[in-house]
Amino acid sequence: MKKAWIYVVLTCLFELMWVYGFNTADTWWEWGIVIAIIAIDFHFLPEACASLPTGTVYAIFSGVGTVGTVLMDVFLFEGSFNPGMFLFIVLIIIGVIGLNLADNKAEEEESMKGAA
Repeated sequence: MKKAWIYVVLTCLFELMWVYGFNTADTWWEWGIVIAIIAIDFHFLPEACASLPTGTVYAIFSGVGTVGTVLMDVFLFEGSFNPGMFLFIVLIIIGVIGLNLADNKAEEEESMKGAA
């Protein structure tokens, strides 16, 4: 199970790298690196889904990508930030945590049925 969470972390990190590449790549070889990073990223994503609920993995993947992209835009590309954006980032984080807790509860119930 821990290995699957390492895959989740890796897929999130590579996702942020290719999103950064979308904003900075100008030459063919930079785009080649971005494509290679996407390929690596989409290697780790199914590895994580093999052991963890796909809904949880994708929620974390997309949540980290969304929050990371907003923060990258603000801190690296001098984008704007306002209280509304903060509110919706918090809602994304709450949603991802809630989905993870709900999936864990469903797994516990299934294992209890299997044990009975």
